[in-house]
Amino acid sequence: MYVTVSVPDGLDGPSIAAVAALDDDLRRGMYAYARRERRPVTRDEAAAAVGISRKLAAFHLDKLVEAGLLTFGFAAGPVVRVGRKPKVYEPVGEAIGVQIPARRHEILAGILTEAVLAEGTGETARDAVIRVAGERGLAAGEEERARTRPGRLGVERALTVAEGMLGRYGFEPSRDTSTCVRLRNCPFHPLAAEAPELVCGINHAFLSGFLTGLRAGNVEAVLAPGAAECCVELRQAP
Repeated sequence: MYVTVSVPDGLDGPSIAAVAALDDDLRRGMYAYARRERRPVTRDEAAAAVGISRKLAAFHLDKLVEAGLLTFGFAAGPVVRVGRKPKVYEPVGEAIGVQIPARRHEILAGILTEAVLAEGTGETARDAVIRVAGERGLAAGEEERARTRPGRLGVERALTVAEGMLGRYGFEPSRDTSTCVRLRNCPFHPLAAEAPELVCGINHAFLSGFLTGLRAGNVEAVLAPGAAECCVELRQAP
């Protein structure tokens, strides 16, 4: 889980709760201790690490579990206390980050990595990257179509369905007209500013593939640098 928080479309209750849970010195200390140990830790160990009682440590550890930062189980081996094994905690394996507006560099990294590994004979590196971006967009569009079951799509309905995915990916879509969606945020910034031709080409291929997977043939992804914060907008196909 790489947690991103964007405003307003990506605002996410669980993500905010995970970050808010660490806005406490004791919880932050116990969380850091659990990560350092690289093994399940008991309530007694966590309490000793930050210098508080076992009861108070249990309260804070359970709050970290509720926030999705720790998982819990029960220690292996013989029962220490009558009737139960001690509860143990360990951190989830994923990183936590906060980005406003949203950045999705992991998508870009995944496309570039797959392109390097799957570059075809006679295919340039750029061609492989654009191909993989289109394939990933196609898969995302097919997944969105299966999830929403929109049936036959007119232009306005297709754009409405696309807006849902675009919001989750951090593009901050804006419906300026009934037949055009502009993207107010580039999730690949600042890399897009450093290599605009490459990154915008990846973005365009990904969104074109998405529309194909969605079966929205009456909508196209158009490179429109300067029209909005993102270099691509979706509009009615001619």
